[in-house]
Parts: sequence; C-alpha cells; structure tokens
Amino acid sequence: MASNNGRPGAMRKAKKGASKGTGGLGRKSLEGKGPTPKAEDRTYHVAGKRKLAQERLAAARGGRGPAASKRTDANSSTAAPAPQPRRQKARQADESEIVTGRNAVLEALRAKIPASALYMATRIEYDERVKEIITIATGRGIPILEVMRPELDRMVSFDSVHQGLALKVPPYKYEHPEELLQKTISRAQKPLFVALDGITDPRNLGAILRSTAAFGGQGVIVPQRRSVGMTASAWRTSAGAAARTPVAMATNLTQTIKAFKAAGVFVIGLDGGGDTMLPGLELADRPILIVVGSEGKGLSRLVTENCDAIVSIPISAATESLNAGIAASVTLYEISRLRAETAAAKK
Repeated sequence: MASNNGRPGAMRKAKKGASKGTGGLGRKSLEGKGPTPKAEDRTYHVAGKRKLAQERLAAARGGRGPAASKRTDANSSTAAPAPQPRRQKARQADESEIVTGRNAVLEALRAKIPASALYMATRIEYDERVKEIITIATGRGIPILEVMRPELDRMVSFDSVHQGLALKVPPYKYEHPEELLQKTISRAQKPLFVALDGITDPRNLGAILRSTAAFGGQGVIVPQRRSVGMTASAWRTSAGAAARTPVAMATNLTQTIKAFKAAGVFVIGLDGGGDTMLPGLELADRPILIVVGSEGKGLSRLVTENCDAIVSIPISAATESLNAGIAASVTLYEISRLRAETAAAKK
C-alpha cells in the first residue's frame, strides 16, 4: 500500500513543542514611524506634485518664479525679499454735513457759509423763504438738485425734518474758547457765554444757540468729549442762529472755566439745589459764563467746584426739573433784563 506522504495535497503535521521566535520583528512593527510629513513634502500627494511642478517651472525661468522667491540659497545668509502687496489708494470719506429746514438753510446761505449743493424735493411748496433760498443759491453758483422726497429722507438723519430742503456744507469749524473770549473783549462787548456740561441732545444745543443769540450772548462752549456737536438737528433747532452765533470746543471744560475766571469772568452753574436764586442775581452786569448740566446727572463734580456760584431757578413743586435748553433760556433772559435795568439806572 502506498504511503500518504507522496500524495498530492497531503499536509505535514507540525511538531509539537516550543515555536521559534520572530527576533523582535513583531515588536518593531508595532512601534510608530514618526510624525507624518507635510502634504507638500510627500511626492505622491497633490500638494507635493504641485510643489515639484513649481520648482521645475522656476528652474526653467532661471530662478525667477514664485517658488524660487520663497527659497533661500544654502550659502547665503539672507533670504530673498517677499513681494510687497499692492497698496490701494485710501478712499477719503465725505465729511460734509447736511443742514435741513427752511430757516436753517436760509440763514446758512445768508451767512455765506460755503455750500456745495442744495437739494430740493420735487413739488415743493413755495413760500418767500424758498424763493429767497433759490435766489441766493443761484447767485452764488450753488448747484440746485431736484430729488424725490424718499431720497431726501435717506440723506438726512432720522430725527430731522427737512421741509423739502437740504444744504450740503463743509464740516462745522469750531472756535477756540479763549480766543473767542478775547475777540469779545477786544470789541468792547460784555462777555456772556453758555457752556454745556454733559449735554448730548443736539436739539438742546440748537435751542441754547437760539436763546444765546436772542439775549445778546457771544457764543456757546461744548466739551470735546461726552458732549453733543453741531449736527443737522442742532442746525435746524437753532432756526438759523448757528450761522450767527459761534460754537467753541473746549478740550477740557474745567480748564476752560479756570481760564475764563482768570480773565475776570464770573462763572455760574445751574442746578436745582443751588444756593443762590436766579431772580435778582448779583453781579449780573459783570462778564458771565453760564454752565448748564445734563437733565439726568446735572453738573459734574469738578465743574461744580470751579463755579463761583450755583444758581437755581424757582419752579413749582409739581415739576421735578426744567429742560436744559429752557433753563438756559430763562437764565439768559434774566441776566439780559438785569443788565438792561443796570444800564438804565446809570443813565
């Protein structure tokens, strides 16, 4: 009988006992192979192929390609300078302001404030003011542009009523407080100024400008920080007084008050709990600076400490306080009345 060892497909049984080791090959296969190379360093990767193509292109161009500009010579200590990005010309913002309202536009034109355009709503209702505005603008060569009312609404601020007219003027030019005081003294005028402390409503500024012009004041002072400036609402509320009454900007209101006091100006602050009542205010015939605080916080501590007197306006107990613009108007009227009585008595 033939043996099974020579039969095709026969298997040899393994010998029982200890098996031979791998010599550490299995342990090495379990160890890591280090960090994964970057994509551009792997020749089989898309990024690697792209890098090789750029290097070949740079070599064909004689080293003037973008890839060559990034590489450094091994024998050189400095790298090739990176290409500078193209500088775009900065777009200058239009800092012009818009004066709205028929009275404000008319007074601005009468005061010969430089204007670049007059916008007029279509089908505007003509009155004497509109006719004079058109006459002045035409005489000065100011372009008159007729626009639809919705477009005019978009041009002005949300709280402004344009009445169908808007005048484009350059940014407001503020005076210097001390220079404005010296101009007033040089004209032999008795100084009467109003300073705003923390007032942020432009309508209050416009109302105070109007009252200052009405009662013989020479200007209004606003701080540079945390205060309202000359906006379209202030122009319109002033009813044209902004074109005749200058506004000065103080870098530091406290220092400006000290400078006015050094020049002989009597400084009074308006506050509901003042020590002095407004009627019969003494020294009203002297140079005066009125400081008006905000409705909420009133006068600041430093401003209060530097005022010569804190004055209050007597009002009904049913009313908590007066609006800042109204309080300034009442005070300006009382000072104007006392000055007129003093001048009449001297005659």
